[in-house]
Amino acid sequence: MKKTSKDYIFVVIQFLLFGAYTFDFFQPLEIPHYLATFGMVIAFIGFMIALLTVFELKSNLTVFPTPTEKATLLTHGFFRYSRHPIYSGILMAAIGYALYKYSIYKLLIAGLLFIWFYLKSTYEEKQLAQKFNSYKEYQEKVGRFFPKLLL
Repeated sequence: MKKTSKDYIFVVIQFLLFGAYTFDFFQPLEIPHYLATFGMVIAFIGFMIALLTVFELKSNLTVFPTPTEKATLLTHGFFRYSRHPIYSGILMAAIGYALYKYSIYKLLIAGLLFIWFYLKSTYEEKQLAQKFNSYKEYQEKVGRFFPKLLL
C-alpha cells in the first residue's frame, strides 16, 4: 500500500511528542515511594513489551501506519492480547516513568501520546482492514491497546 501525507504527519507528530517527553518544565510532585516503584515496574514491563513486539513484527515493522506491501496479519504473541502492542508498551513505559519521576508534565505528554496513538491506530486499522479480509473479525476479538475484558 502506498504511503500518503497522513502517514508522514502521524510519524512526525509522534516523534515530536517523544522529543517533548524528554524535557520537564515543572517541579516534581511529592508522591509515596511505593508509587514511584510501581511506576518503574510498569515502565520496565511496557518497555519489554514494545521491544519484544519489534522482534515479533520482523519484516512487518514500519513506523508508518500504512502496512508494507509484504505485510502479514499477526494474531499470535503479544498480538493475541492487543492489536497495537508497541503503542501499548510505549504508553505503559511513558506513564510508568512519569510516575517514577513524579512528573505531571510527563503524564500530560503521555496523555497526548495516548490520544495520538488512538488517532494513528484508527487510520492504521482502516488500512489493515483494506489489506486483510479477516481484520474485522480480529478487531472484534482483540482490544486496541489492552486486552478486552470478558465480563
